[in-house]
Amino acid sequence: MTEAKRRQAPRDLRLRKGGTPIVCLTAYTTPMARLLDPIADLLLVGDSRGMVLYGFANTLPVTLEMMIAHGAAVMRGADRACVIIDLPWGSYQESPVQAYRSAARVLAETGAAGVKLEGGRAMAPTIGFLVERGIPVLGHIGLQPQAVNATGFRPQGRTAAEEVTIPADAQAVAGAGAFAVVVEGTAEPVARPLSAAIDIPTIGIGASPACDGQILVTEDMLGLFGAFKPRFVKRYADLAPLVTAAAAAYAEEVRQRRFPGAEHVYAAPPLSD
Repeated sequence: MTEAKRRQAPRDLRLRKGGTPIVCLTAYTTPMARLLDPIADLLLVGDSRGMVLYGFANTLPVTLEMMIAHGAAVMRGADRACVIIDLPWGSYQESPVQAYRSAARVLAETGAAGVKLEGGRAMAPTIGFLVERGIPVLGHIGLQPQAVNATGFRPQGRTAAEEVTIPADAQAVAGAGAFAVVVEGTAEPVARPLSAAIDIPTIGIGASPACDGQILVTEDMLGLFGAFKPRFVKRYADLAPLVTAAAAAYAEEVRQRRFPGAEHVYAAPPLSD
């Protein structure tokens, strides 16, 4: 009898602090989740899908309903990785009670393991409120895309003030009970000691190889999201030209009536006696 697969849980990832780095990738659809599930420890249904799949200029237009729909799709394709879903902008900042209602709905309607929210010291009370009520939380500090109107998409940790505030944010998130924290777009000299100073895993994206794990937007990693490549992205494949070439080959065969061929159509049923 084969042993049943067990999905990784937030508590499993929490115990990976200082151990084998945690592999994290984004997923927004069932097919992609099926491909990534055997490989990734954590699949993040990020609000980045607003930009990647919907063409938004930033993540702010993403709604809770959209996150739930994509979260449920990923859960249908993943049975091994820990699935965490972003709480979108405006669904949790008002109060801990609002955050709880949003998070409870996300978990109830998707079956995911937990939620991610952005913010450090200001959001620590909300993180604590959720954790005390049984909702695992993945924190997010450093560059915070939902704060784009206030900070822009610029690297963090390069000013004297940020060298103090970002580590303080990390300590606040860890102290509030988050099981791990994403550290995004943060200068390496700040991210490295920060990771060593807190007792929960750090998940880097444009931060430091010293983090306890790394995450990339899958479409960035595969070369499927535009020509712009942030400094922190490594493209492990360049699939966009392959998609274009395949579509062009299909179009050519259709126009020349070479597709569909005889092997692609259904023959008439045999005549009965």
